[in-house]
Amino acid sequence: MTAEELVIEFALTRLDHPDLDLEELAALVVRRGGPERVLEFASRNLEERGELRGAAFPTAVEHVLRVVLTLRGPSD
Repeated sequence: MTAEELVIEFALTRLDHPDLDLEELAALVVRRGGPERVLEFASRNLEERGELRGAAFPTAVEHVLRVVLTLRGPSD
């Protein structure tokens, strides 16, 4: 999944659940992707951080947040 596709998925999830905070939305995106997506996101995040291991689900959620906040740009 590209970063742009991930942001679109995140945005659509946010439209469905406007009352959730960003971390809860990221967790929903990860859960919806299934086990393969958890591993994909977790491995990307660990690679970016230069780490060899970490808990899969929280690391995958962190990856989603990192991508969304990076593409969102600086806050004013």
